[in-house]
Amino acid sequence: MHQSIDSIRVDTEGPGLYEITRSLRAFVSSASVETGLVTAYVRHTSCSLLIQENADPDVQTDMLGFFRRLVPEGMDWLVHTTEGPDDMPAHIRAALTQTSIGIPVIEGHPALGTWQGLYLFEHRRRPHRRELVFHIIGG
Repeated sequence: MHQSIDSIRVDTEGPGLYEITRSLRAFVSSASVETGLVTAYVRHTSCSLLIQENADPDVQTDMLGFFRRLVPEGMDWLVHTTEGPDDMPAHIRAALTQTSIGIPVIEGHPALGTWQGLYLFEHRRRPHRRELVFHIIGG
């Protein structure tokens, strides 16, 4: 059984989906694991990870719009407002999605579908530098 771990940084420019599939594929390729599991984990509480379609950018636009409507800014009953009006909604959006994703590795490649990509989903308005950890285990 072989294991490897690495981290990457993703600079965001505000809300949106930032595709990191290329970084994931490069990590899996460098680990020389033929069969196993790769985990992507984001080390923050106001962004998340998604596997989503990467063929039509309208999907990303619609996902962003959906979460803005589902968890809007300006909910006057929120208590945690110290870091601005977008912070607590960002935490809620992250709680509704995920901070880690496991993807099988088959024949040395992440087993993503034809139109699937891995995305960092930024929920905050201002730019951030996000850190992600990749871990792979297998043989």
